Amino acid sequence: MTEAWERALRGSISGEVDTDSRRRAEYSSDASNYRVRPRGVVFPRDAADVMATLDVARAQGLAVTARGAGTSVAGNAIGPGLVLDFSRHMNAVLALDPERRIARVQPGVVLAALQRRAGAHGLRFGPDPSTQNRCTLGGMIGNNACGPRAVAWGRTADTVRELRILDGMGVERTLGDDLSVVYGLAEFTRSHLALIRTELGRFERQASGYALEHLLPERGSSVAKAFVGTEGTCGLLLDATVDLVPVPAATVLVVLGYPDMPAAADDIAAIMAVRPIAVEGMDARLVDVVRAHRGAVPELPRGGGWLLIEIDGDTAEHARERAELLRANAHALDSRTVIDKAQAQALWSIRADGAGLAGRTPDGHPAWPGWEDAAVPPDRLGDYLREFEALTREHGLDGLIYGHFGDGCIHVRLDLPIADAPRRFRSFLEDAARQVVTFGGSLSGEHGDGRARSDLLRFMYSEEILAAFAGFKALFDPGVVLNPGVLVHPRPVDADLRLAGLRPLPSTGGFAFPADGDLATAVHRCVGVGKCRADIHASGGFMCPSYLATADEKDSTRGRARVLQEVVRGALDWRSEAVAESLDLCLSCKACHSDCPAGVDMATYKSETLYRRYRRRLRPIDHYTLGRLPRWLGAATRLPRLVNALGAVGPLRRIGLRLSGMDPRREVPTMAHRSFRRSWQQPRVIGDSEPGVMLWIDTFTDAFDPEIAGAAVVLIESLGHRVRIPDARVCCGLTWISTGQLDGARKRLRATVDALAEHVSAGGVVVGLEPSCTAALREDLPRLLPQDPRAAAVAGAVRTLSEFLEGEPGWRPPDRTGHTVLVQPHCHQHAVLGFAADRRILRSTGAEVIEITGCCGLAGNFGMQRDHYEVSVAVAENGLLSALRAAPANSILIADGFSCRTQAAQLAARRSRHLAQFLLGRS
Repeated sequence: MTEAWERALRGSISGEVDTDSRRRAEYSSDASNYRVRPRGVVFPRDAADVMATLDVARAQGLAVTARGAGTSVAGNAIGPGLVLDFSRHMNAVLALDPERRIARVQPGVVLAALQRRAGAHGLRFGPDPSTQNRCTLGGMIGNNACGPRAVAWGRTADTVRELRILDGMGVERTLGDDLSVVYGLAEFTRSHLALIRTELGRFERQASGYALEHLLPERGSSVAKAFVGTEGTCGLLLDATVDLVPVPAATVLVVLGYPDMPAAADDIAAIMAVRPIAVEGMDARLVDVVRAHRGAVPELPRGGGWLLIEIDGDTAEHARERAELLRANAHALDSRTVIDKAQAQALWSIRADGAGLAGRTPDGHPAWPGWEDAAVPPDRLGDYLREFEALTREHGLDGLIYGHFGDGCIHVRLDLPIADAPRRFRSFLEDAARQVVTFGGSLSGEHGDGRARSDLLRFMYSEEILAAFAGFKALFDPGVVLNPGVLVHPRPVDADLRLAGLRPLPSTGGFAFPADGDLATAVHRCVGVGKCRADIHASGGFMCPSYLATADEKDSTRGRARVLQEVVRGALDWRSEAVAESLDLCLSCKACHSDCPAGVDMATYKSETLYRRYRRRLRPIDHYTLGRLPRWLGAATRLPRLVNALGAVGPLRRIGLRLSGMDPRREVPTMAHRSFRRSWQQPRVIGDSEPGVMLWIDTFTDAFDPEIAGAAVVLIESLGHRVRIPDARVCCGLTWISTGQLDGARKRLRATVDALAEHVSAGGVVVGLEPSCTAALREDLPRLLPQDPRAAAVAGAVRTLSEFLEGEPGWRPPDRTGHTVLVQPHCHQHAVLGFAADRRILRSTGAEVIEITGCCGLAGNFGMQRDHYEVSVAVAENGLLSALRAAPANSILIADGFSCRTQAAQLAARRSRHLAQFLLGRS
């Protein structure tokens, strides 16, 4: 039954109102440890919608919480009433004046979008959090965000000129440097001058509480700056006018190595004397986690901890001179100046992904925010870190330290006992709060207090200043409508914890979760950092293609994880419509498996969910057609001409596709007149004990593109190897896996192991040509057959063609100088196998290589399924189609994946080549 507030709201705004259980699950958490299910989510289109929403909420007694990208690690962006998501519609740069160096923006604009607009004029917004490719300016203003370069350009509060807001009474106000704009504020300030001067604004990163020091006459009496960091408790932002700064003419990265992080902190004074743009710290164990997650990292100086220091200059030579001065003045064990921009970016990316990568301790235990960003005056940072390490040992905790060392702000994720011991959780936080106060520090250095620290402000501030905070809020929001439970009259720090009481949940589908132990822990890998919401061009990754197409939280990896977290805690049923809707547009592309810094593996979770939903039940028709496609194609290879003839008849094709659960707008790929397997003659072995190379003939190469396998055979035999293929028609089980038919997948994988084990045990390798099948053999095979030791051995012997060729000392790539190559990496190769070997081989041919970023949009069965066509095309438009239009007309498209080749052919009438064909010069 629709509630009165919902009926009133739907009739008064142009934006969307959503109250279903799936949507409420998606917005029940941000990037914090907390979970609060809202009554509904509103997506305002303009200021009138915001005003109408607040009016209805006040009339109906509902709380209102503002939300941008939902990346708050303190629980600032969740609430029990209505959550307003400003990121969907109110996300424009309204004006940009390069002469005055200012911009006016809506609250939902992503920082990276503002940076692109400003960058065209040689300008930028100063503060730059690690989440800048998805965080919004409204969220930055709410939390007074800083980022690495705050040491040079200040915090968000330092950039704000004017804010247009709606206060808790529904009154629109324009905040600047006039106290009279808020009734009673001037008198409030005069009566609290001494208190504010003694307790607030003691050092730059004192971010806890309200920043009332900006109201002081000597600070400019800025109401706008005082509003920054109020975490949505005093008003709803409608638009903001902010300052921009010039982009430096040249920058250089200096990396300094120290014995440990406290020693690095001890050297801050010498480093800050050079006036750097950024000073970031990270310890050796964080780098070890990155190596384990991504592979190699750029060379670092000797040490157990490092400072990344960015130096600017009027010219490149000037920047290098200043960098050398820094190296001479620092007291580091070792140092390195990084000139190459790509290497510098790779090092910065370690720091940028810290919040997710630090989500596991070196011992593999989950690590959480909670004591996330305490700050102390920089000259006391080294001593504070030593004492903090002693405190964590005393409480039996471990974690990885990183952060903004230049201004004394430390980030850390700890294996806090949230799930099974919330009292220990509270005990540690209270001790940590007492400790940081003894160093003259702040509970928060930039992320705000939210639900994580508001309850602890009593350890940092006097009762008088806490009462002043309450009085300040009352001037804006006397009815306590806006974000209640935060900063003023806070909720207990151990209330509403998402993990409290979580019980282990074994996989019924048989997937092994070795890093997590069980499914419930696995889905809680998502801590909410939101990288899946990042602009693909800003992030350089493949995640998350459906979100990029729809811009809906439902279709982000995080949104799906939040729904599954509700399932494993029993708040939603596995077979509910909410779960089905959440997973419907997941392409199972696996990109989150590699691109998500927390290691979320939504493709696997989706397979498990589908298995639970349909086990021993009637499945959708496409599970029997597309999900078991290798079985049907095996039969079709006997009559390819008949199959092609039927597929070419439009009415028959459309009827057949509809009956099979597929979209009738799709074409049916043309089968080869003779499959590779039917034309293959196994070579005779004559006195040769060498096992040769087993070429994995996947169903799609066999049935549709046997010439690819033929090209691979020529390449491999040219190196003196004997090529074999499996005696029997075997399958990697991928289509069964992606549709959750895991019993069927295991049956096929057991047959595959039987077919390959003897070859592998003799020292042979298995070369795959179709990336999705090769990835399934390497990763899904051992996870679905964890008890069969042969499975791990077979998986370890699987190679891509490029990996095999790189391992051959006698092979040399052909000269393709003068050619332009547009290459579409397959999602599964990007995520599981890696594309580095292909990239090196293509570049070594001398060709100009243009690499497409993003999923092709077909992704196995996804793009063929009914009701997925539009999203499939939109996904392709984000990467493949736009790249094809921009590429030179004579460029060669290389796509090893059958799905990628099919999508290019059907949507762009563009023919593709496999790497094997390109290397042989075949069209």
